[in-house]
Amino acid sequence: QLQLVESGGRLVQPGGSLRLSCAASGATLDGYAIGWFRQSPGKEHEGISCIRSNDVTYYYLNSTKGRFTISRDNAKNMVYLQMNSLKPEDTAVYYCAADAAVCSNWPLEYDYWGQGTQVTVSS
Repeated sequence: QLQLVESGGRLVQPGGSLRLSCAASGATLDGYAIGWFRQSPGKEHEGISCIRSNDVTYYYLNSTKGRFTISRDNAKNMVYLQMNSLKPEDTAVYYCAADAAVCSNWPLEYDYWGQGTQVTVSS
């Protein structure tokens, strides 16, 4: 069974950058669409971006478009989220999720989830 583990979250100053990683085990990622979501206290999961197995990408969250970039390395069984020009409102727990079919910004479409990694943007 596919398992996902996120890493790379930490405290960063406004304007800084982070690269989050999503590592897969138990199966290869190349047949899955991988999405990145985030959740801050009191809010629902927000779909940020998704990358299909053919490297087609989707960006859903207007507030992160142009600042966040999704990519994948199937040889390493990894998906990444490069986050630039970070803002305090980007503070959240970030999750990667896998779907065997298509990309979506709807969390319930995804079958597998990681445990999340905390990103805190603060001076």
